Order: sequence, then structure tokens, then C-alpha cells
Amino acid sequence: MQNRRTTLSLPVRAAGAGLAALGIVAVGAGAASAHVTVTPSTTAAGAYTVLTFSVGHGCEGSPTTKIAIQMPEDVPQVTPTLNSGWTVQKVAKKLDAPIKDAHGNEITERIAQVVYTAKTPLADGYRDTFELQVQVPEKEGETLTFPVVQTCEKGQTGWVETPADGQDPEELEAPAPAFAITAATGEDHHGGAAAEEDAHESEDGDTKAEKADADDSDGKGLAIGGLVAGIGGLALGGVALARSGKKA
Repeated sequence: MQNRRTTLSLPVRAAGAGLAALGIVAVGAGAASAHVTVTPSTTAAGAYTVLTFSVGHGCEGSPTTKIAIQMPEDVPQVTPTLNSGWTVQKVAKKLDAPIKDAHGNEITERIAQVVYTAKTPLADGYRDTFELQVQVPEKEGETLTFPVVQTCEKGQTGWVETPADGQDPEELEAPAPAFAITAATGEDHHGGAAAEEDAHESEDGDTKAEKADADDSDGKGLAIGGLVAGIGGLALGGVALARSGKKA
């Protein structure tokens, strides 16, 4: 009987171990999905994009007080979006040699970092986002990386790890937000040459339509004027004929 009880308890222990393992996997998956991430509105080379950085947890339960986003050297200029719950600061760094921007203007310094500081600490388990507008470098196939340091009331987390060649970024404990640059789409630096051309075509079409309507109106006006003049002439002729009849 004793052996039988032992035999019956083995499946239960195995099941318990399996559930424990599943629990560990679930916790690991939750931690892996809680990274600070970046989502670009477009990844096309040369295009302007809005980068949305997302943070959804604190530092081991401690509220977040600051998010410092390091900018790649290939992205010298950045326009941060204001966030009502945070103050924002652009940290500039002098360039070794001046460069030209997309409009031909000379740039002597770049924005090396954008720092958002919480007016009220962001509690653990609550999410917030930070938007930066930048121009994607003309470097199709390369990866843009944005190391982020998350400071909390207690401690900080550096989301600064980059994968080695052939390594899956999901294997990293604290990967830096990043995305790969894709091929240019034919759009220009201000929203698309095609869109601009369509707008001009639309304006030209509207102008032509308006001109045609105006010509139509003029034509109709002349026709009506001619008709009225004709009727007036007939009336005058009738009056004249009546008078001459009376005199006779």
C-alpha cells in the first residue's frame, strides 16, 4: 500500500513542477515585454519621422522620475514634443566639424540627449510616452539605436544593451530601443513630392474648373442678354407698326 501511495503522488509532484516552470516562464515573458521601446511613424531613409518612446513600469516597483534618451550621432537635430506631466531639456554637444542640414544650413552642434523629468513621479505599473521628431539618415539597412536611462525614486535602469552580430535582441535583459532604416519611399523631406504634386494638380484642376464655370456663366449671360435685346427689338417694332397703322 505504501508503494502505491508513492506511485500515485509522483504525477502530482510532476504537475506541480510543471506549473512552477510555467509560472517562471510567465514571469520572464512579462519582464521581457516591459522594455522601454521606440515606435517610429516611418523608418524610410531621408524621411521625417516621429519616434514614440514608451515606458510602462518603474525600477523594481519604484516610481519613475526621469527619462534620458541618448541620440545617435547620425541624428544631429531633434524636436521633442511637450508632455504636460514632464519638463523637457535638450542637451547639446559641439561638433568636431560643422555639417549641413537638409536645407543647407550650417550646424555646429548636435542634440546629444533629450531629458524628460517628471513633475510628479510616474507610479510603477502606469504607462507614459515621449515623442521626438527627427529626420531618418540616408543609410538604408543600418540600425538606429537610442540608449535610454530610466531614473526612479530608488535606483535606475539603463536600457543600453545592443545585440551582438546574429543575436536576438529579445535575449537581452535591458535592450536599447532601436529600429532598422528601410528604403526611401520617394517622398521628399516635407511629406512627399508625390503628395505635393497631387496638391498642385488639384489646385490646377480647381483653377481650370473655376475658369470653365466662369466661361460658362459668361456665355449664358451673353445668350440671355441677346435674347432680352431681341425681345425688346420685337416689342419696339410692334409699337412702331401700330402707330403707323393708326396714322393711315
